[in-house]
This record gives sequence, C-alpha cells and structure tokens, in this order.
Amino acid sequence: MVLSSVLGFPRIGANREVKKAVEAYWAGKLSAEDLIKAAADVKKSSWTSLKERGVDLIPSGEFSLYDHVLDHSAAFNAIPKRYQGLGLSALDVFFAMGRGRQADGVDVPACEMKKWFDSNYHFVVPELSEETDFKLLYNKVLAEYKEAKEIGVVTRPVVLGPISYLVLGKAAKEASPNFQPISLLPKILPVYKQLLSELKAAGAESVQIDEPILVLDKGAELDKQYAYAYAELAPVSPKIILTTYFNRLDSNINFIAKLPVAGLHIDLVRAPQQLGEVLAAIKSTPIVISLGVVSGRNIWKADFAVAIKFAQTAIAALGADRVVVATSSSLLHTPVTLASEKKLTQQQRDWFSFALEKAAEVATIAAVLSGSQDPKVSAALEANKVSIAKRREFESTSDDAVRKRVAAITPDMYDRKSPFAVRKEVQAKHLNLPRFPTTTIGSFPQTKEIRTARAKLGKGEISEAEYDEFIKKEIELVVKFQEKVGLDLLVHGEPERNDMVQYFGEQLTGFVFTQNAWVQSYGSRYVRPPIIVSDVSRPTPMTVKWSSYAQSVSSKPMKGMLSGPVTILNWSFPRDDVPRKLQSQQLALALRDEVLDLEKAGISAIQVDEPAIREGLPLRRSDWDEYLQWAVDTFKLSTAGVTDATQTHSHFCYSDFGDIFPSIQRLDADVISIEFSKSDMKLLHTFKQYGYSNQIGPGVYDIHSPRIPSEAEIIERLKTTLAIIPDHLMFINPDCGLKTRGWKETEASLANLVAAARWARANA
Repeated sequence: MVLSSVLGFPRIGANREVKKAVEAYWAGKLSAEDLIKAAADVKKSSWTSLKERGVDLIPSGEFSLYDHVLDHSAAFNAIPKRYQGLGLSALDVFFAMGRGRQADGVDVPACEMKKWFDSNYHFVVPELSEETDFKLLYNKVLAEYKEAKEIGVVTRPVVLGPISYLVLGKAAKEASPNFQPISLLPKILPVYKQLLSELKAAGAESVQIDEPILVLDKGAELDKQYAYAYAELAPVSPKIILTTYFNRLDSNINFIAKLPVAGLHIDLVRAPQQLGEVLAAIKSTPIVISLGVVSGRNIWKADFAVAIKFAQTAIAALGADRVVVATSSSLLHTPVTLASEKKLTQQQRDWFSFALEKAAEVATIAAVLSGSQDPKVSAALEANKVSIAKRREFESTSDDAVRKRVAAITPDMYDRKSPFAVRKEVQAKHLNLPRFPTTTIGSFPQTKEIRTARAKLGKGEISEAEYDEFIKKEIELVVKFQEKVGLDLLVHGEPERNDMVQYFGEQLTGFVFTQNAWVQSYGSRYVRPPIIVSDVSRPTPMTVKWSSYAQSVSSKPMKGMLSGPVTILNWSFPRDDVPRKLQSQQLALALRDEVLDLEKAGISAIQVDEPAIREGLPLRRSDWDEYLQWAVDTFKLSTAGVTDATQTHSHFCYSDFGDIFPSIQRLDADVISIEFSKSDMKLLHTFKQYGYSNQIGPGVYDIHSPRIPSEAEIIERLKTTLAIIPDHLMFINPDCGLKTRGWKETEASLANLVAAARWARANA
C-alpha cells in the first residue's frame, strides 16, 4: 500500500489568525495565554483538515509564531547573550530575537535574517560560538505531537536536522576567528537524542528530520558528519525519514544510502532527473522512498498522470510498501485554501491548487497507486485529466506581439550609452547632490488610513477621483516630511501601492490575482504573490502619474520606484510551461518602457529594485552561469535605455553577495543600496576583496525592527563602512523600505540618519 504525506503546512491560519494574534500581542492588546490559544486553534484546524482529506502522514511540530529556525534556537538554548538577563519571558525573548525590542528599558536589535534557500521565506540565523551551551529548554515538537494526539490525530513530528541547523548558523561575535558552527555537532547531538527519545517514548512511530543542506554542493563535504550524527540518533529515535527538498542530491546519495535511516524524501518537482540515481542507490537497502510529486512551492494543480508515472517507476524498483507519495516540500510556501477565493473565474479556479487542495491531491494519487476502487477516487482522476488538458490548451496560446518583441532584442539594448565614470560626472551636475547624499529605499509607512482608503475604493465606497485626492495629500505629506528632515534624494512614499510586486502585476497583462492567497514572508509579514498565467506586457504607464506629481511639489530630485523583472518573477507564482528566462525578458521589456516614460516625464533618478536576484540563484553551483546571465541581462534590459544624465538605482536585501559579486558589478546600476546592519557588516569584506567602482548605499539601520537607532549608532556604522568604501561613492540610507514601520519610529530614525550624514560631511 502506498501512503500519502504532507511535509509541512501553512502556519498563518485560513484567515490570517496568527498574524492578527501575534501583532495584537506585540501591541499589548492580547495576553500571552490568548496568543497561545489562537495558535492552538490554528494547529487543530490544520491537523483535522489534513486528516479529513485522507492524508496518512500528517506533520506536527513545524508550526511557529515567527520562524521555525528561531523556534529551534530558542528551544535549544542557542540564545545570544544580549537577550539574556533582561527580565523577559521566554516568549518575549523569542520575539526579541526575531524583531528586536525597544521598550521598558530594554534595547536590543534583532538577529540577522536570511532567505530560506531559494524561497522568499526568511529565517532567523542562529548565532553560535564555542560558548553556546545547548540544552533542551522545552520540547516543542513533543508538545505539539501530544497536542494533536489529544484531538485524535496521529502525526509525524518534524524536526530541523542537526547538520542543517548548524550549517545555516553563523559564528557569533565572541567566536574565535576560525570557528565553524559545524564543530558544535558533538555538543548538540545529546540534545537531539533527548528530544527524539522523548518522542519515541510518547509513541511517535516515525519522525521527519529535515536536512535540506543535502541538496547543496557543501553537502558533499559533510559525509563524515552525517555518518556520525545519524549513527548516534538512530538507536534512540523513532524511525527517521531523512527529508530533502528544493533540489537534487547528486553524488550525496552515495553516502546518504548508507545512513541508518528508515526513509528518504526527495523533491521530484524541482529535480525530477534524480529519481533513477536515487532508486539505484537505495534499492538494496530497506530505505523507504518518499516522492515529492506535488509542488510545495507553486499553486498549479498537479498533473496526476506525471506523478503516477514517477511513483510507478519507484514501485517497480522497490515495491509499493517502500513508496510514499508526498508534497515536494512543506506547504508553508503556498496559500491555505482555494476555497477562500470568490472572484477567480471558473477557468482560473480549475488551474490552481493551494495547500488543502494539494493535501487532497497526494491522498488521491496514493489511493490510485494502492488500487482503490472508490468511485470518488476514479472521478478525481478523470477530472484531473480533463483539467490538465484544458490548461495545456490555454497555455499553448501566446501573444505574438510580445514574443516577436523578445525575439527582436539586440545586444546593444543591454548596455548604457557611456561607462559609469562618464555618467557619474553628468549626473553630479544634473542632480546636484551633496557628499554622502541621503535617501530612502522607497516606501513610507502604510498607515491604517491608507489601507482604509484603498479598501473603500475597492468596495466602491469612494470614487476614483476621491481616492486620487487622498493619495495626493499622502504624497505631499511624505515629500514635505523628507524636505523638513533634510533628505537629499526624495521618494513619493508609494501610498498607492498594495505590494511591490502586486501593484505592478495588476497593471500588466498576463497576471491573475487572488483575494486571500496569503503566504508568510517573515514573522507576521505576509504577501499575496501574483500568478503569471500568460505572456506579459504593459498596456499603459504604471507609475509616471504619481512620480510626476511628487516631483511637482518639490524642487529636490525625486526617485521613480519600480520593482525589477527578476524580483517580480521570483515573488510571483510563475508559469511552469515556459522558461523563467522568457518570463523575465517579457517583464524587462515592459519595465524598459516604464523607465523611458519616467525619464521623459522629468524623473532623473529611477530605482529598479532586485532584492530577489540572489534568492533566485540555483542551489547547485553548476547551474549558476545560465541563471546569472539572463537575470543580469534582464535587469540591464530594463534600465539601459536612459541617457547618461538619469541615475539608475537598485536595491538588494538579506543576501550573500560574495559568491556572485562579479554579477552584481555587471548590473552596472549607478547606485546600489544593500542590507548591511543585521549582517555584522560582513559585506564590507566582499567590497574590500573585489572593490566596487559604482556608487553604493550600505543600509545603516534595520527597518524590520521597530527599534530606533541612535545617531551615535549610525555614526559608528559609517566609520566602519568608510574604512573600506570611498566617501565619494557613498549614499546613506536605511536597509529597506519603510512600509511596515510606524511614523513615530520612522521620523526619529531618519532624523538620526540625516544627523549622522552631517557628521560624515564634516568629519570624513
């Protein structure tokens, strides 16, 4: 019999209950007890919903109020010293690590965040050193296993594996110069053994241990550590299902097959080519294979015929009892349920499958493979066949004008008319900015009033003209504030924008939008990714109206603000019937038109943000060159048509650029702004190693935290930065946009930023 499995489930609640509860707790409007109850209700709903849909192996333990890696650090006592001894509850220490804290005499910044592999989910980076004293402060995984059992749902606990946890961590400031987190493996294994033995004693038959590091090149260097770790864990643990996702195992399967594990999960959506090699490696072992045949990363309905073919190949090699049908990864990266969508057309609804629907898919596929005679299973199989055929028919159509325009792209369209050194002189005269020019990344606080006005427009409660007048007043407020505080290169604040990708997708052809398809990005920050369903083009200008208006109310230069082609692609649910390169080229041509229209309208600085360019990098180095070629080319295609006098900007956040720095240089943006404040300035070493000829704005404070940086704190950051980056190349700006911040903290933080810039002009 073939079993079905879901590796993880969205933790936000069908109606964003967790976000609302967490933010109410932060605001002091909800007690800790009520927060925990709200979380318990969401977990209960998720477990029972999966059981109702026939899933055999239901996950528990992966729920989080903020981030599952942060949960792990907090439970294992990997708590940096700055969060200890503050008189905070364990819950408040947890949140302080995730978002910082500046209240009741406590002032601590947040831990660093990074992207979870090549997804748009952010995890909180563990800080580790020789002094880290691992111990199990509480067994969260055990507690949730028991919680589910109490309501009659038997689950398979999920644990982040010891080696992936350590490799994802970083050396704390107090660590010795050559310290490597993986060296702590002997110290952390006893804690894992305690956790797993307690699960076994509680009756857990198997445990899902996530080791996604195994799909990276560095996994090959860790074979001895894996052999040692799992030899220690297997005797005391429930049956271990070693779980990988997002890419292929390649040669790592050779040592994985020798590990004392009961099962292995592989991702056949992202890496279908690995099936044969994996089956050959484990055939002579007792290892069960879990096949990730339903996407945990996209929202398209699974093609049952393809999934069944993969599974039949595995069954032929191993037998049905050694095959499990599963989601490719956790469903964390997908919306909760299609049932919440009321405005999609019937055709569109038939294309998609969200988390609950995907759970039903794996259950149906497993039932078919197990020979089920249930008429409902047969009907679902036939309905899927019809649905997929209709979608393929739709996908076979294309916009000839868009395709011809892509085919007509010429090499000269990728390059600016003059090199940066020439452009810099022209722009200096045109923009007349001071030394250490100050600016922001683009967005300003999205207040309750802004969100209310947008909602009223959507409901027809106010007219378009009334909404436009409201937006004009908001822009004037933001512009006047920037002038008052002393910023040099202004932005219009983006009050009209719901999201940096959705806003553009709504004005481009080829996109479909949802009402409630929320996905967690970090903490309580959720996004609703647009869905690309067909060829993309720009019918009319998208941003010129509001950028022009903002420029009309100030004599200072104004930046036009756009999201870049790679970011729009990576932060949408993309098509799966055509290459990502083609989709990015289409987006780039649409944005190129917008950039040229902004320039014609008198906007002399234009920012095309690409925070997702590093995120989209393939996980295997052998796949990098092709991606980086088209990703950089499409950014350049967007921006290269302007004159020398127009200053192009781009923004990047929470990324390790050291390994792709030549590609960042090849973007040839006049100014790049990057995250600096949460990463211990480690990017400085990259700039020292490679040098950088264009201008750069290292983010001087973290906007993902509500704490206000002092002027002295920013000055210290500038001193460190100026030791490596020449002053004539430097801009001063926050880490990222200010959309999620409140006005009080925004005003205070930017005032301190401007004061620090004055110090730099006087002293550097």
